[in-house]
Amino acid sequence: MKQQSIIERAKKVLPAGSFGNFEAGVIIREGQGSRVWDEDGNEFIDYLIGSGPMILGHGDPEVIEAVTEQLAKGMTFFANNERGIELAEEICRAVACAEQVRYVSSGGEADMYAMRLARAYTGRDKIVKFEGGYHGMSAEAQMSLAPEKLINFPAAVPDSAGIPSSVRDSMLIAPYNDSHFVESLITQHAAEIAAVIVEPLQRIIPPAPGFLETLRSLCTQHDIPLIFDEVVTGFRFDYGGAQETYGVVPDLCTLGKVTGGGFPSAAVAGRAELMAHFDKAQVGSEGFLMQLGTLSGNPVAAVAGLKTMEILRRPGQYDKLRANGQYLMDALSRCLEANGHAHQVVGHPTLFEAVFTDKPISDYRDVLTADRAKAARFNELLRENGIFKGAGKTYVSLALTEEDLELTARAFNTAAEGLHDG
Repeated sequence: MKQQSIIERAKKVLPAGSFGNFEAGVIIREGQGSRVWDEDGNEFIDYLIGSGPMILGHGDPEVIEAVTEQLAKGMTFFANNERGIELAEEICRAVACAEQVRYVSSGGEADMYAMRLARAYTGRDKIVKFEGGYHGMSAEAQMSLAPEKLINFPAAVPDSAGIPSSVRDSMLIAPYNDSHFVESLITQHAAEIAAVIVEPLQRIIPPAPGFLETLRSLCTQHDIPLIFDEVVTGFRFDYGGAQETYGVVPDLCTLGKVTGGGFPSAAVAGRAELMAHFDKAQVGSEGFLMQLGTLSGNPVAAVAGLKTMEILRRPGQYDKLRANGQYLMDALSRCLEANGHAHQVVGHPTLFEAVFTDKPISDYRDVLTADRAKAARFNELLRENGIFKGAGKTYVSLALTEEDLELTARAFNTAAEGLHDG
């Protein structure tokens, strides 16, 4: 089989035979619309969609046309270009907190700079992060991302080798959705806290009523920048992101995935008062945050993002996206319930997952109570039945057809039945 030979080649030149993103035993050859094919020609309905950016599906003809036109004019310049400026203008129109934008190339990079920007603005060092929250691969972000050892809050647990102990000491960890704990934490440490960073929807866990509002109120009260990591939720939940969905406006947000239309692009966006620290002329040497990147704001990603966002603005697009997702969430729950599997379908219609537990899910530690072996087996069975997805998320795209939805519902049922066979 061709795929296996490629896997063997990868093992020789890649650590663990992988790029580090997805399991090494899958080699995707191509994607079109809602489908992907592996190197052996197996066809799947795609609910991974590149870990989120392909919200229109693969190979959207309008995006391809815009990118092809730009390629003939140049791919990157390491200098300002009008398409990048146009994309920043559109982000500022769409996103409530965005008065200015600074480009980077990945969401994790945006999160790293957002935390550093808050430190530059406040002159403080500590960051409040929520256990289980994902904010990229920086040293700060790798604190209590997926700790196997659960310790008392607010102590941090490093999830990677190679992180200095001083980073651990600069992080304060709180349980997601616990307004009382975070209020006590911020009140106690306010003079040291540079920022609170949070995924409005943490991985797949929705915010409890009033939780985001509490964060906003506490941060305002203590003059602490509130950072929403909207790399996943931005332009997915609504055109204005989770800020629009939940009606809570942070001081800074990070964006990515959708805004690059499938190309490397991300951004920090926020209030001009904070963003001024990227401008040495405004804040002087002591307050200046140096930031540059070879591909930041490149015109190919900019035109792909602009065209993607133009399509998302068309009437009915978000209604369709959410309706498709709700259909799938309902079908998933119905199939698991009919087959007697304790579960919660957790998330948002555009991004969700089945968690195999009868306990309500409100934070990371609740997720740990689930039957992870059953979840892994369920995903294996879905793959065998033509469904391609990640281990912890199901991303919905606009490319899904009625046939895709029906086939997926059947696959859910087949997989749910197959769990009885061990």
